[in-house]
Amino acid sequence: MQISDLPYPDPGVPDARSGPRFLLWLGRGQLGGQLKSLCWGMLHFTGVAALPYAVGLGVDAVVDHEPNRLLLVGALLLAIGVAISVGDSMLHRTAVTNWITAAARVQQLLARKTAELGSALTRRVAAGEVVAVSTGDVEKIGWFVEAVSRFLAALFSVVLVCVGLLFFAPELGVVVAIGVPLIALAPLPLLPRATRRADVQREKAGKATELASDTVAGLRVLRGIGGEELFLGRYREASQEVRKAAVRSARMWALISAIQVVLPGALMITVVWYGATLVSDGRIAVGELVAAFSAVATLLYPLRHFQEIAMAYSFSRPSAKRAARVLSLNRTDVVAATERTARTEPVRAPAPGGDLYDPRTGLLAPAGRFTAVVCGDPDLAGRLAERLGGHPMDEAAASDTGAEADAGAPSPAATTAETTADTVGAPSVLLGGVALDELDLDTARTLVLVQDKDPVLLSGTLRELFDVPASGAVDSAAALDAAQCADVLDALLQSAPDGVEDPMDARITERGRSLSGGQRQRLALARSLVTDPEVLVLDEPTSAVDSHTEARIADGVAALRAGRTTVVLASSPLLLDRADRVVLIDEGTVAAVGTHRDLLRSEPRYRAVVTRETDEEQRLGGLELTELEEALTEIEESA
Repeated sequence: MQISDLPYPDPGVPDARSGPRFLLWLGRGQLGGQLKSLCWGMLHFTGVAALPYAVGLGVDAVVDHEPNRLLLVGALLLAIGVAISVGDSMLHRTAVTNWITAAARVQQLLARKTAELGSALTRRVAAGEVVAVSTGDVEKIGWFVEAVSRFLAALFSVVLVCVGLLFFAPELGVVVAIGVPLIALAPLPLLPRATRRADVQREKAGKATELASDTVAGLRVLRGIGGEELFLGRYREASQEVRKAAVRSARMWALISAIQVVLPGALMITVVWYGATLVSDGRIAVGELVAAFSAVATLLYPLRHFQEIAMAYSFSRPSAKRAARVLSLNRTDVVAATERTARTEPVRAPAPGGDLYDPRTGLLAPAGRFTAVVCGDPDLAGRLAERLGGHPMDEAAASDTGAEADAGAPSPAATTAETTADTVGAPSVLLGGVALDELDLDTARTLVLVQDKDPVLLSGTLRELFDVPASGAVDSAAALDAAQCADVLDALLQSAPDGVEDPMDARITERGRSLSGGQRQRLALARSLVTDPEVLVLDEPTSAVDSHTEARIADGVAALRAGRTTVVLASSPLLLDRADRVVLIDEGTVAAVGTHRDLLRSEPRYRAVVTRETDEEQRLGGLELTELEEALTEIEESA
C-alpha cells in the first residue's frame, strides 16, 4: 500500500450497515499498512521501553566501578537511540499513509455515490450534512484508522515495561503493574459524556454551517427585502451556541487529560517513595530504583496514545455513521441493474426517431415534437422529469429530508430496500420501444438529457461551461441566442478583468452566484441545448425570467429543437402555447391531451392549474378565455 496507488481503480463495496462496521471494513482493507505501522511502532516503543533498563544497568555499572560493563551499556544505549529514531520516523510515515489512504478511499466512495444518485442525494440527506461528511468527517475517520496501529504498539510497550519491572525489580514491579491499568481505565467512565458533548457540538456546528450556506445562497434576495440583519442575528446566535457547546466539550476532554497527568504523577511519587524505602532497607539496588523511576516516567508517553485512541474513536464513530448513511442510499432500480449486469448480451440502443413513453403515467412524447406537460404538483413534475431520464428515485426518497434520521425514522438502507422490493417490476420508461433502465448508463445519458429546475453552474470560463459532451450539431452561439443570453454575455464581459474581449473567456463564479436567478437559468438552458440530445427534458426552464423573455425563449427553443424530441414540464401559458402537444397529468396519470388553447376551453382542471383559477372562479364560470387569448397574442406581437 503506497500513496502513489491512489486513487484506487475500485475502492470496493463498503459495509455501510453501521458506523463501527464501516470502520472495521476500512481497517480490513488496510491490513498491510496497519501491520507495517504496527511493526515500526513496536520497534520505536520497544526502544522507549528498554531505555530505563539500560539507564539502570549504567547506574549499577558506575556504582560497582565496572568500566567494561559501562562501555557495553553505552553501546546498548546507542542501539536503543537508533531504534527509537528509525522506528519513530517510519511509524510516522506509515501512519500518515494509513490516514491518507483511508480518507482517500472514503472520498472515492462518496464521489461514486454522489455520481450515482445525482440531484436525488440531497432529497434524502441535507446539503450541510453532505458537506460535513465530505470534509471534516473524512478527516476524523482517517484519524482513527491512523491511530489504531500506534495504540497497539503503545499497548505492547506498556505491557513490556510492566512485565520487565516484575522481573527486574519485583517489589516495585507489582506497584507499577497495578497502577498502570488503573491509569489507563480511569477515563473510561467519562468517555460517554465527552462523546455526547462532542456530538452536540458537531450537530450545532452543522446547523450553523447550513444556515450560513442558505444565507449566502439567498443573499441577493435578503438584500432586496432588507433581511440581512435578521439572518445575521440568527447566524450570530447559532455560532454562539456552537461556541458554548465547544467549551463544554473541551472542559470534559480537559478533565480526561488532567486525569492522564495527575494519576501517572501520583504513581511516580508512590514508586519513588516506596523505592527509596526499599533502597534504605537494602532490599533493592540504587540502579533498580533508577530503572523503575525511569520506566514510570517513560510510560507517560505511550499512555498518551490510550487517550488519543479514545478521542479518535469518539469523534470518528458519529462521522463513520454519517458516511455509512450516505453510502447506504440506493436507487429502486438496483435489482434491475444487477440483472442487467448478469446478462451475457447488452441491450442495443433504440433506432433514432423513437417515441418516449412512460407506462406508469401514460405520457407519450412523439418523436420530433415539442411536448409540454402540466402537473398540478411541482414535486410530481420533478419526479416525472427524473423518471423520463431513466433514473427515478423511490417515492419515499423524493419526500424525505435529512432530518428524519435525527427524529428516529427508519434507516435509509432499510427504507430503500423496502421501497425497492415494492417497486421492482414497475414499468420503465421506453424510448423507441426499449426500456431506458435496460440500456448501458452512458448510452441512456447520451440519448436523454434531463435539466432539473435548479441546475448547477460550475466555476470557470463560459467556454469551459459549454465544453460538454455534444453531438456537434448546435454551436454555443446558436444555443445562447435561443436562450436569450445576450444581456448575460454583456454582464459577464463588464465584470471581466481588463484584457478579456470575448465573453466566452469571462469567468463564472462558483454556482454562478454573481448572476441573477434568471441569468443562471438561461445559461443552464443554453448548455443543455448545446448537447443536442435525441430527447431533451426541461423542468421549469423559464420560471425565473419575465414574460417577454420567456416568449422569446419559447420561440428560440422550438426553432432550435425542430425535428428533435423535446419535453417541457411547465405551467406557463407562454411556453404551453408554443408546444405542439400539451399533456395534463392529474393524480399521477394522463388526464387530457390537446393544444394549450383547446384545453383551456374544454378542461377545467387544466385551466385551474395554468391560470391559477380558484374554486370560486370555476364555480362562476372561470376567466374570460377570449381576454386571455388576446393577452397571449399581445405578448407574442411585442416579443
